[in-house]
Amino acid sequence: MIDHVRDLASVRDATDRLLTAAAKLNNDSTAEPSRLPGWTRGHVLAHLARNADALVNVLAGRPMYISGDARDADIERDAPRPLAEQLTDVREAAERFQEQAAIPADWSRTITMRNGVTDSASRVPFRRWVEVDLHHVDLGIGYELEDLPEEFVRREIAFLAARFSGNPDVPPTGLTDGTHAWTTGRDGAPEVTVSGPASDVVGWLSGRRDGSALTAEGGLLPSLPPL
Repeated sequence: MIDHVRDLASVRDATDRLLTAAAKLNNDSTAEPSRLPGWTRGHVLAHLARNADALVNVLAGRPMYISGDARDADIERDAPRPLAEQLTDVREAAERFQEQAAIPADWSRTITMRNGVTDSASRVPFRRWVEVDLHHVDLGIGYELEDLPEEFVRREIAFLAARFSGNPDVPPTGLTDGTHAWTTGRDGAPEVTVSGPASDVVGWLSGRRDGSALTAEGGLLPSLPPL
């Protein structure tokens, strides 16, 4: 079962890691490109702050964002700020998220995310953990997929595999890191089995690695649609 209290503690830990690492940047390096196409490190930090506020809205029963355009505009507005402002914003937004999550509530209730996606409220803390830890990697400041907590990687692989399950453009695919196994793609017996280190599996599924370090048995490495 999902333990939202434990996940909230993991979010705190991940946020502390990111803030400690990002504090070693400066205004110039914040304006440099991140690993996400078209985004500077400032864009990534701005997104992390605004995502925390968006998840506050979700937990409070409000729309996650006013609109997609408003979301993008907020990130563009905040991206060029000095590093000190960025870090303060990320820290304070993270605190607002934790405060909202501390309000007694029915964690089994259904919440609505961006684009009408629904989920259990209990999964929101893990969704925030995903944002913080994967975007820490995206900053390109020394934190790599191999540094992600083992539990996080295992759960994120399962989450992303589920995202592609039933997708007609992805063949029935087995995934394994040598210890755990997952399936994804169209229904049916796996036509291809993809194996490799868990860090490379999660990197491939999340679009952060091309899968060249993985082995595909029974066919070619499937092409994955954008998340």
